[in-house]
Amino acid sequence: MDKVVGAAADAVSDVGDGASVAVGGFGLCGIPSVLIGALHAQGAAGLRVVSNNCGVDRWGLGILLHAGRIARATGSYVGENKEFARQYLSGELELELTPQGTLAERLRAGGCGIPAFYTPAGVGTQVAEGGLPWRYDAAGNVLVASPRKEVRVFDGVEYVLEEAITTDFALVRAARGDRHGNLVFDKSARNFNPLAAMAGRITIAEVEELVEPGELDPDAVHLPGVFVQRVVALTPAQVADKPIEKKTTNGAPAVRGTVRD
Repeated sequence: MDKVVGAAADAVSDVGDGASVAVGGFGLCGIPSVLIGALHAQGAAGLRVVSNNCGVDRWGLGILLHAGRIARATGSYVGENKEFARQYLSGELELELTPQGTLAERLRAGGCGIPAFYTPAGVGTQVAEGGLPWRYDAAGNVLVASPRKEVRVFDGVEYVLEEAITTDFALVRAARGDRHGNLVFDKSARNFNPLAAMAGRITIAEVEELVEPGELDPDAVHLPGVFVQRVVALTPAQVADKPIEKKTTNGAPAVRGTVRD
């Protein structure tokens, strides 16, 4: 089945108001920036986003955040996004913080049809005991707090029950992909992308290099096409547009003919 869609705008055209969307990437590494931009142009609002973080100010998911289009976020890291913090603390945005490994497993479990699992992460904290602020009101009072979760003991060790995550849509980015939706991710871009893709009922992948079926070594495929419903091939300019979240230099003098970062 050929899953290639002609344009990113067409791929996200049916994402409606209030939809839940899992988004791959970590910081700015491996984020589906073209699909996010298309979703911003499309106009869907009240989105419930599941992603490790929410981009940075005015890039990645930060674009949707600045436009006031995200109603709820589930993630593990607020990061350097000042607008994210402002909306959360002012009561404009609901936020469910969860341990990073737990978030990854919740997405994977959702894709595997596992409704819930036990993990030691968060035992003895508000993650398990409840009371984490999910939403504030305008005065800074806690309006919605996280509920208490079930804790059980296995072989003398306490574990907290975490529910799996599935979403209406998933947006991911891959280095290579074929027309059947089989995907290969490049190095650290293989972070939350496969997991987010598994959790989405409709998964849309933007690929830097589109190849024909059979060109990918089956042993090299990181995510099989059964998890992907739509594929968007990026242009060279879109592939090259990869901002650096934090650029630092080591202060050493440059060597002739090279640039040292």
